[in-house]
Amino acid sequence: MTLQQIHYLITISQAGSFNKAAEQLYVSQPSLTSAIQEVEKEIGITLFNRSGKGVTLTNDGAEFLLYARQVYSQYENLLEKFGKNSSLKKKFGVSTQHYSFAVKAFVEMVKAFDTSKYEFAIREAKTQDVIRDVSTLKSEIGILYLSDFNRKAIRKLLTSNNLEFHKLIDCRAYVYLWKGHPLAKEPSIHFSQLDPYPCLSFEQGDNSSFYFAEEILSMNEYPRTIKACDRATMLNLMVGLNGYTLCSGIICEELNGTDFAAVPFEADDLNPNSVMEIGYIVRKNVLLSQMGSLYIQNIETYLNAHAAPEA
Repeated sequence: MTLQQIHYLITISQAGSFNKAAEQLYVSQPSLTSAIQEVEKEIGITLFNRSGKGVTLTNDGAEFLLYARQVYSQYENLLEKFGKNSSLKKKFGVSTQHYSFAVKAFVEMVKAFDTSKYEFAIREAKTQDVIRDVSTLKSEIGILYLSDFNRKAIRKLLTSNNLEFHKLIDCRAYVYLWKGHPLAKEPSIHFSQLDPYPCLSFEQGDNSSFYFAEEILSMNEYPRTIKACDRATMLNLMVGLNGYTLCSGIICEELNGTDFAAVPFEADDLNPNSVMEIGYIVRKNVLLSQMGSLYIQNIETYLNAHAAPEA
């Protein structure tokens, strides 16, 4: 089996047909078919279900593709590091929970490269999608958090997907709201003070476990809740409805604007101020690309410089 054949396999799975893949690869359709048949004969499994509408991966093919992507990704990383004359357009992606500092670090990383030679992607996604993107190598790095509440469930999911978690920083809970909110000027905010206002949270999908919630203290009972899918909508709801969310307190004003405030959450016996352990996930035994290494360096620098003080 050759790296070229693996590249063919990945392209066919993305294109959904041999004809479309052949056009993208600038090879004849019979040559492409022959190459895949050689791979199937070598490994002893059928990779694709073929029909008049195109092709789909078999169960064996989907599992094989997972490992094939990892091999090809490492090949691309080696070319990037050592192949000075490589004309391959390099790809780099990050999947993250909804953190403005993760986007800011991504922006600074991209500035260091010629975007005509690279294909960059950043995906603000549901927690499960962050894990899935990294496990399938759709993204090289994922950003999420652990707490005493979700740690066991999330770590079990990471282990089953051959992923590892690297800690970046510990944060305590802050109440994030707009500066015109009646509680915005309080030195700290107690849970009972929030009762009249809607708690905003990021939607995690139908029947999604509350272990995947992005907001700390997600196990609490909130009398008023509204779910949103993106940061822009959540910020609008903060202004329009005096909504709030519980977060790390690390806010990028350059991206979110200066009309919002993070007020320390005041803990009590029933509502302890749990620690958010923010970190990044990668596949085990995977060599980070140059972009990946710089991204982690940028996010560490930003977090160290802008972390909210202890409440």
